[in-house]
Amino acid sequence: MSNQEAVGDFGLIGLAVMGQNLILNAADHGYTVVAFNRTVAKVDRFLNDEAKGKSIVGAHSIEEFVSKLKKPRRMMLLVMAGKPVDDFIETLLGAGVEKGDIIIDGGNSHFPDTNRRTKYLAEKGIRFVGSGVSGGEEGARYGPSIMPGGNEEAWPYIKDVLQDISAKSDGEACCQWVGDEGAGHYVKMVHNGIEYGDMQLICEAYDIMKRGLKLSDKEIGDVFSQWNKGVLDSFLIDITKDILYFNDDDGTALVEKIMDSAGQKGTGKWTAINALDMGQPVTLIGEAVFARCLSSLKAERTRASKTLTGPKIPEFKGDKKEFVDNLEQALYASKIISYTQGFILMQNAAKDYGWKLQKPEIALMWRGGCIIRSVFLKEITRAYRKDPDLENLLFDEFFHKAIDNAQPGWRETVSIAAKWGIPTPAFSTALAFYDGLRTEDLPANLLQAQRDYFGAHTFRIKPKFASEKYPEGKDIHVNWTGRGGNISASTYTA
Repeated sequence: MSNQEAVGDFGLIGLAVMGQNLILNAADHGYTVVAFNRTVAKVDRFLNDEAKGKSIVGAHSIEEFVSKLKKPRRMMLLVMAGKPVDDFIETLLGAGVEKGDIIIDGGNSHFPDTNRRTKYLAEKGIRFVGSGVSGGEEGARYGPSIMPGGNEEAWPYIKDVLQDISAKSDGEACCQWVGDEGAGHYVKMVHNGIEYGDMQLICEAYDIMKRGLKLSDKEIGDVFSQWNKGVLDSFLIDITKDILYFNDDDGTALVEKIMDSAGQKGTGKWTAINALDMGQPVTLIGEAVFARCLSSLKAERTRASKTLTGPKIPEFKGDKKEFVDNLEQALYASKIISYTQGFILMQNAAKDYGWKLQKPEIALMWRGGCIIRSVFLKEITRAYRKDPDLENLLFDEFFHKAIDNAQPGWRETVSIAAKWGIPTPAFSTALAFYDGLRTEDLPANLLQAQRDYFGAHTFRIKPKFASEKYPEGKDIHVNWTGRGGNISASTYTA
C-alpha cells in the first residue's frame, strides 16, 4: 500500500491507553483508522499486537499520517494537555493539512485554550473541535461519553464516527454537540469536578461506617452493593464495592494498606476556580478539592493526631440498619446538590461566554460511558427535556421530593458525624448550600453594612424599606460613625 494512498476514515495521534482503545473501538465499528505516535516504534508494536488483523493503518511520520486520510481529514489528538497540543497542531499545519480539515483535541485541555485554538484555526480554514472524553480504559474501548464542542461546521462530518464509538443509553448515543469554542472541554471540566464531589461523598460515607459503626471492609462493601441496586446505582458505587471486597495475599483488604494522601490532576481545581471567578456557589466541588489538599498533609496530620483533641467515638448501640438507611439518603441528597451546582455553573457559563449549551443533551451524555454515570441522570435528562429553561434542578418535582424525603436522614447523619468528630466536608457543605438556598433572608445584609462601614463599598436597600432617603435600586453609602466621609468606593459584585 502506498504511503500516499488515502484510505483512512479517521486518524488518531497518541497511542497511550486511551488512544489505543479508541482506535480499536472505531475499527470495531467499521472505520479504517490511521494511527500515529511521536515514538514511532510504538506504532509498529501496536500494529503487530492489539491492532493485528483489524482495519488499522500505521503512519511513521505526520506527513504520512495526513496523506493516508480521506478528505475532509478527521484527526483526533489524544496527547498531554497544554503545549503538546499546540505543538502537534503546528506540526499538522506544516504537514499538508488543508482548509476544511478537522482537528479534534480529545484530551483534558483547559477550556480557555480550546477557545483560543478554535479561533486561531478558524482563521486558517481548519475546523477545530475540543472534545471531552470520559470513561477510562474500558470506556474508550467499548463506549465512552464524548462531549464535543468548538467549530460547529465540523459536527456533520464527525457526528457519525463519534456517536458510533460512544456509549449508548436507552438507545441514544452519549455524544451530542455541546456548544461553541471551549464548551465541550468546559462540560468535561464540570464533569470532572462532579466526579471529585461524588468520590469525596463516597469516602465520607465509608469513613462514617468504618470508624462510627466499626464495620469491616466486607460489611461496608455489602452496604455499597445494596445501595447500587437503588437510587445510588452508579459506576462509582459499583467500583467502590469491588475495591472493598478486594483482599491482598494475606487475606486483608488492600484498601486499608493504601496511603491516605490523595492526588489530583487539576480539573477539579479548574472547576472550583472557575466557579469563584463567576461568583457561583459550587461549594461541594470546592470542598472535595480542599479535602484532597488536606489529605496530602499526611505528616502534619500525623503530628496533629497526637496533640489535638476531639470527641471519642462511642460504641454504637443504636439501630445500624436505620443509621445506614439515613446515610444512604444523606449521600443521595448530597449527590443531587452536587449535580445541581454543576448545572448552575454551566448555565451561567453559557450566559457569560455566549454559548448555547444543551442541558438535556449534557445529562444524556453523562448517562453512559463516563465516570459519573448514574441512574438518576435519566431523571436530570427528563427534567431538562421537560423544561429546557429550568432555573434550578431542585425546582423540578422529582428532585424536590427526593430532597424532601432525604432531609431527616441527611440532617441526622451530618449532626452525628459532627458529634463523633468525623469530618464530612462534602455532606456538610451540601446541606449548608440547601439551607442557604431555601433562606429568603441571609445575614449578608450585615456583611454589606460592614463593608460599607470600613470601606464605603455601599449597599442597596430592600424594596419594602425604600424611601426618598434610601431609594430602591441605588448604591447607597452611609456615614456610620459621623467621622467618615460621604464619598463611596467603586461598586462591584464578586
